[in-house]
Amino acid sequence: MRGGRWRRVASQVGRSVTVWAVSTLTMLVLAGILPDFRLQSPDGDSATRIAITAAFGAGAFGLLSALVWPLLVRLLLLVPALVLGLLVFFLNGGLLLLALRLNPAEQGDAAPETAVVVAAVMSAVASATGAALAVRDDDAYRRRLYRLADRRRRGGGPACPAGHGTVFMQLDGVGHDVLLDAVGRGLMPTVARWLGDATADVGGRRRPTHRLTPWRTDWSSQTGASQLGILHGCNHDVPAFRWYEKDRGEVMVCNRPTSAAELQRRAVEATGDGGLLTADGASRGNLFSGGADEQALVLSIATRRRSRETRSRAGYFAYFSDPANAVRTAMSFVAEAGREIGQSTRARARKVRPRVGRGGLYPFIRAFATVVERDVVVAAVTGDMLAGRTAVYADLVAYDEVAHHSGPGSRDAAKVLERLDRSLALIENVAEHAPRPYRIVVLSDHGQSPGETFRTRYGLTLGDLVRAGCGLPVPRRARHTHSGAEARAAVRAALHRPVEEGGEQYRPSSRRPEPIVLASGNLGLVSFPDVPHRMSKEEIDARHPALLTTLANHPGIGFLLVRSEEHGGVVLGPFGAEIPLGELDDNPGPLADFGPGAADAVRRTHSFPHTADIMVNSWYDPADGEVLAFEEQIGSHGGLGGAQAKAFLLSPLALSTPVEDGTELAGAEHIHRVLRRWLRETDGPQVPLAARQDRRAA
Repeated sequence: MRGGRWRRVASQVGRSVTVWAVSTLTMLVLAGILPDFRLQSPDGDSATRIAITAAFGAGAFGLLSALVWPLLVRLLLLVPALVLGLLVFFLNGGLLLLALRLNPAEQGDAAPETAVVVAAVMSAVASATGAALAVRDDDAYRRRLYRLADRRRRGGGPACPAGHGTVFMQLDGVGHDVLLDAVGRGLMPTVARWLGDATADVGGRRRPTHRLTPWRTDWSSQTGASQLGILHGCNHDVPAFRWYEKDRGEVMVCNRPTSAAELQRRAVEATGDGGLLTADGASRGNLFSGGADEQALVLSIATRRRSRETRSRAGYFAYFSDPANAVRTAMSFVAEAGREIGQSTRARARKVRPRVGRGGLYPFIRAFATVVERDVVVAAVTGDMLAGRTAVYADLVAYDEVAHHSGPGSRDAAKVLERLDRSLALIENVAEHAPRPYRIVVLSDHGQSPGETFRTRYGLTLGDLVRAGCGLPVPRRARHTHSGAEARAAVRAALHRPVEEGGEQYRPSSRRPEPIVLASGNLGLVSFPDVPHRMSKEEIDARHPALLTTLANHPGIGFLLVRSEEHGGVVLGPFGAEIPLGELDDNPGPLADFGPGAADAVRRTHSFPHTADIMVNSWYDPADGEVLAFEEQIGSHGGLGGAQAKAFLLSPLALSTPVEDGTELAGAEHIHRVLRRWLRETDGPQVPLAARQDRRAA
């Protein structure tokens, strides 16, 4: 035993010396290349003294990185993560300058901007060398992983439970058909291998390890509604990504921390259960916690005062405390931002259609989503696996962000899918070294539907159209469009006024607050804040006689949902179509093009307490799957129509089938029940919230 321990120590010392030697050589090479970086005195020195200076500088830089860097990152946790990523280069350069100043001979020197470059290159080379040495020695690599796991457990975690653990990886916005297309094109070889696809193995078709199941989202096909239902088992009263609540006088937005916290509180209250991850679970990069004790980058806890270990920003510290991680991610961040600028410039030069603006801060937002968030979340998941946690749920948002602006079928989005597949491969490899076996489940929360924006096609926004239907002034740009002229004509016709009359616009007889118009992809919501209850069709017609007619007959609108005093709820469409909700199965009317399940989704949303006065779903072309987003997105989701409502669930064959043959997997709450059943099957029983609190009290 003692001999084995000394061999491990000798192996570790040998790797450290090798990394130090490579860093020294790198510093010497850079000193010869960069004019503002020197390792000798102005009068010149011998080669031996220069080598000693480089060796001392490399050693001091490595030591400072190991000791000082974690403290710097911890101090910078209050800095926005986007800014932290940009500061990495300058902080590393500062450490190198300090290392050179520590040289007793005072021979080394570098310009500040040169120090940034040198430090970045040295960190990257040192990281690559250390990783290569560790990977080549499988035993050493496995021991390192186990040491990391033991260290995490000694930090306060329980002993590793027996049985399988489960990792749920959510690929945000990746639709079922997009995944299949990516597998067929060879973009996702890991997923292809799991499905037994012949293209994933040169030797022929492999036996599949996973099954692929499509599932249909709710009407609100977006992350807030889907993830709340998946993690907490209840997404009742989430009609859209953003909506107005009259009783509270507040606009709820799913990705706003205060709104996410309130939605999670409501779900826990409704179910009486903490969520999917209440038993030894971890939540990473999600909107909601799922009841997990271990949380990082979780939006619903972002406003709370939390301990250092569990606060939302802790995931950034755990990742960026390693200077090599920080430099590698920062370099990838800059490269991704440059890639986006180049791609958007090329799209403008080629006059690609449809297209939306991608300037301003968007290149950095995209780089954060596709690089920083991905790296931090994947690192957190691997740490959870090495710690032997029972259930881990993580969200990778990269594809969704890029597809919104580049299109779900674009080349830009395809490149993101390739990188996501590599992340899955990494997680699969880590599972081989984890202290317990793991089953990897991959799923999406929704898909995306392509199409140009409502504003691009018609020259006005949904808000402009609503204002025109209410007889309120609209912007000049909207008045001069063809669609704006149609809206004005509809107003006059409904009010029995001559179409030929001048530019005078109808205004209500009494001044009332203007309607609140919100957009969630191709789903629009219209609310009248001065009316405390959900208005009925009859009340809306009495107040604004032209509004519903203007909306229902507009070519960019698919259908409307409003409350009816006579029928309870009705779907309105063009040419006077008015179908009571109870008759939609026999006569779907304007819902016919939206496919099976549309009527059920609309009826469910109608039952929500905070459904808007008017729910507006855009036009949908079933021939090419296009919708018209009310936001500035050419890949959108949030309503009905096309691929946005068709997500996927990729599960190991060792788990029971999600649903029986011939049964549809529909709704996020249904997904929650399936995932919970799988956790029970893999010895991961879930603890009801009440029982959990009683146990803590005892």
